[in-house]
Amino acid sequence: MDRYPSSVITSTRSSALTTNKVLRNTYMLLSATLAFSAAMAGVAMVTNMPSFGLLTLVGYFALLFAVHKTKDSAWGLLSIFALTGFMGLTLGPILNMYLQALPNGSQIVMTALGTTAAAFLGLSAYAVKSGRDFSFMSGFLIVGAIGAFVLGLIAMFFNLPTLSLVVSAMFLLVSGGMILWQTGDIINGGETNYILATVTLYVSIYNMFLSLLQLLGGASND
Repeated sequence: MDRYPSSVITSTRSSALTTNKVLRNTYMLLSATLAFSAAMAGVAMVTNMPSFGLLTLVGYFALLFAVHKTKDSAWGLLSIFALTGFMGLTLGPILNMYLQALPNGSQIVMTALGTTAAAFLGLSAYAVKSGRDFSFMSGFLIVGAIGAFVLGLIAMFFNLPTLSLVVSAMFLLVSGGMILWQTGDIINGGETNYILATVTLYVSIYNMFLSLLQLLGGASND
């Protein structure tokens, strides 16, 4: 009976161990960054920090660039906490706005938070259990993200509430697809850098939460 050469078995086991390590490190770092981001959002809410406006985009892209430049060193951890902490600070004023402007603001925030958590866990579990390769979605997701970003800027500058809701729905779909794509990429060995994987998942969760907030808020406020 033919048997696999020991080198092939060893290589397969090594690949599986590497994949499990990347997945474990990604989820550990993601948990830490989400907790830190939530703490920074709490600080921003307690101190009534004003909205960051366009500074959010400037800070986001600058820190995202820093993460990519330092992804293979210990500085990458500092960069990713700087990014997620900053995004948490930008989230605080938005949450305060919902809590103060809408009579059911706290319910909307909690519903968006719970739905985001459930969606992330469900999509991640499906990607891990199925072991599927979702790279075929990459082109669609990139084009969708760029399109939603451009339309979002148009909606913001021209104050178009209906278009803003459409953009939120687009980001919601893209974020869900990104979670599947990134998790599947880790499982299939396509992504071996847990810092970059964490950034992708964090941004997807952040955008999903904001999109749900806007959609639920829009529905509540007609």
